[in-house]
This record gives sequence, structure tokens and C-alpha cells, in this order.
Amino acid sequence: MELTVRKTELLRELQLFQGIVERKNTIPILANILVEADEGGDAVRLAATDLEVGLSSRCAATITKGGAITLPAKKLFEIVRALPDTEVRITRSAAGTVNVAAERFSSRIQTLQRDDFPALPEATGDGTETLPAQTLREMIAKTQFAITGEDTRYFLNGALFLFTAQAMSLVATDGHRLALVSAGRGAVTDGDTPSAPAAAHGDAEATRVILPKKTLWELARLLGDDVETVTYERGENHLFFDLGGRQLISRMIDAQFPAYERVIPQGNDKRIEFERDRLTSAIKRVALLSSERSRAVKFQIDAGKVEITSSSPEVGEASEVLTVDYSGPALGICFNAQYLLDFMSVAETESIALDFKDELSQAVLSPVGGDSCDYTYVIMPMRI
Repeated sequence: MELTVRKTELLRELQLFQGIVERKNTIPILANILVEADEGGDAVRLAATDLEVGLSSRCAATITKGGAITLPAKKLFEIVRALPDTEVRITRSAAGTVNVAAERFSSRIQTLQRDDFPALPEATGDGTETLPAQTLREMIAKTQFAITGEDTRYFLNGALFLFTAQAMSLVATDGHRLALVSAGRGAVTDGDTPSAPAAAHGDAEATRVILPKKTLWELARLLGDDVETVTYERGENHLFFDLGGRQLISRMIDAQFPAYERVIPQGNDKRIEFERDRLTSAIKRVALLSSERSRAVKFQIDAGKVEITSSSPEVGEASEVLTVDYSGPALGICFNAQYLLDFMSVAETESIALDFKDELSQAVLSPVGGDSCDYTYVIMPMRI
């Protein structure tokens, strides 16, 4: 193999593979990236997988001699990143090593057999769906933090994706909170008036699939400003996403997602609206003296005000009072501060609403005013 490629273009692709490759090296080949080139071609093909999620892409190149090699993804990325902005030459020697060179720099990298690299599943092109990329990116940002990291609850290690011909929804929960976001599948262009966000989660005929947590993270990385649409296909055991000339391949989670609709409370009869930035700042300050283990802050709600407090036997206590429009009964609710901050970091409106019933029932946070998505965030109070 012998080829030449621009440093900036190769680096852009290699960066996208860093989250895919297997770092634990239980199977050495999974730490490598597959590089394939056809003699006389104008692009080199790149691929990596951890057997759960895979990625393939192309990069413009001048190919003098074709071939296929595998290279350590992390080390190749570090070398290319450190090179000057010039042409990078990749050559396989007769001894089996690979030379990566640019200007006066030269390196020799050990390679593993191409035959050891696992074959990536292939899409059939049947039953594809076209999804708006920027809407999907926003939906992922508003839900991915609510996915659990506990392997014991395998069915929660992903987000439920539902879509119909008109709408799509994404649902994530870790058992302590639930994030639900819905949007229409039609893109809104400049000058258009956005219609009310549509919802797919209430449609019994909606297509349902659980997207693994890592798949969502990698999708978010790939959904750049230059990607307008995503072509989605569901295979027998895998999901395929084509975006901007790249293909993300994900194994499906074969499990039953919880009946999340039952978690969303319908009887919350009390409501307080907050200025989002003001509430965010107050929680950040007060949480500095909360217990590091529970991260609990208490909302002491009274007529015309909410006092946010925290205390820790080891550190001390803090409080801050916010003026609000509220005339209902006084009560106190404890929340995990990080769960609140996660929601407010992605809510796009100036004001947010807290709907609640009492000290022990689920509360709901939602944006107030115009938002491109219909966003509901259910959070369980803490009992301290």
C-alpha cells in the first residue's frame, strides 16, 4: 500500500474513530483502525469497531498502490495530529510494518493482520428512513445524560427511539429521572413559522427501537453542522445510520423498555416558573455545600419565594432565596442538584417551569415559551 492524504482531512476522520475503538485491549485488533485503498482510487476507506458499535468513513487520497492494513487508532491519531499541515504519506514496507511520514518526519508502526479485523455488518438499503439531523442532535443532547450506566439494568443502558411518518420521540431514564423529547420530522427553515412540536410517543403504531448509550454519544459527535439528514435503516440485529458520507453501525438492545408513560404524573396541581439562568446560578452556589454523596438541595417553597438550601455535617450549610410568583401552600422538596443542572443546561428558553404535587410525588420540569422540541423532564424527589 502507498498513498498520500492531506493531514487536516485525515485528522478530521481519525478524531471521529477515537470513541469507537476498544481501549481495554481484550482483543488487540479492536484497538486498530482498518485502512483500505484501491489502486488508482481517489479515497481511502477507514473502519473501526468494538463489536457493539462500528464506524466507517472515507477520506480523499492519492493512491499509488492499493492494499489493506490495520493501525493502532490512538497512536495513528496522535502522530497525525502532531504533524505540520501538509501531505501525509502512508506506505507499507516489505517487512510488514507501516511507515507514516510527512516532510522531514518519518515513523514506523507495527501492524496487525487485516484478516483478524472483524467484518462489519452491511445495510441492505431496504426500508430506510430519512431523519432531520439537527433535530435529532438536539433530541440526543436533551436525553443522553438520563441514561443509566448500570450494567445490571441492561434495558436502561439506552434510549427508546420512536418515530412515525410525521414525528419522532426519544426517551431515557435511569430510574431516578426521565427525559422525554418529541419533535416533528419536517425541517424548519429560515422564515418559516415553527409548528407545535409533534409527538410519536403516544402513537401505538410508532416504530420502536432502543439505541445504546454509546451509539447516542457517537451519533451526537457525527451530527455536525454540515450534516442535514440522516438515513436510518434497521437490520435483523443492527441499526445503520448514514450521515455525511459516514456510516455508524450499532448492535440493537433486545429488551423491553419500561412503561415510561406511567411515570409521567398527571395530577401535579402546583406550578412555579423560574428564570433559568438565575435558578442555575443559585443551585450551583448552594450545591457547593451539599453532601458529596447525595448532592441534595432542598426547595423550601412558600408564598412569593423559594429558599434553596443545602447542608453537610462535614462541610456546613448554604441557602439562597429566589422571588417567585406562588401563592399555594408551603412545602419542602429535596432534589439531586446535578439532575436539575443537567436539565437546565440543555433547556433553551429563558424561563423553565416546575410542576409538582407534594413532597414525595414526581415533579416535572419543562421549558416555558417557544422551543423547537416538546421537552418533559420527570424527576423523583429525594427522601433525606
